[in-house]
Amino acid sequence: MSIDRDTFENTREDELEELSVPDQVLGFLAANEDRAFKAREIASQVDIDEGAVSTALSRLKDRDLVEHKATYWAVTDDTDRLDGYSGYKRATALFNEQLGAEDKESWRKHAPQEPHPSVEDEQ
Repeated sequence: MSIDRDTFENTREDELEELSVPDQVLGFLAANEDRAFKAREIASQVDIDEGAVSTALSRLKDRDLVEHKATYWAVTDDTDRLDGYSGYKRATALFNEQLGAEDKESWRKHAPQEPHPSVEDEQ
């Protein structure tokens, strides 16, 4: 994965070390915690071979860091489990530095006041 010149020049070497495939997969799923994905979709988004992503997902499942149902994968909702995984901490720190920390209050300001019509249909 390439980086822009500004990032190259202004980032410490230890911050530029590549994340492992499991760390990238877990970071992607954590950033999209409200969704589940097929392995090929994850591979496409993180730009890694699908076979490597599938192996990483299996290993993350063995550690109870992701959940698997049919052909879909999602990050666990066990925040204590995630917090205890050092790769998650590193991935989160790098993503927050590159993209900025998530500000839940600003999300709430822009959230719709009424539920989506599909939610209303379910009630």
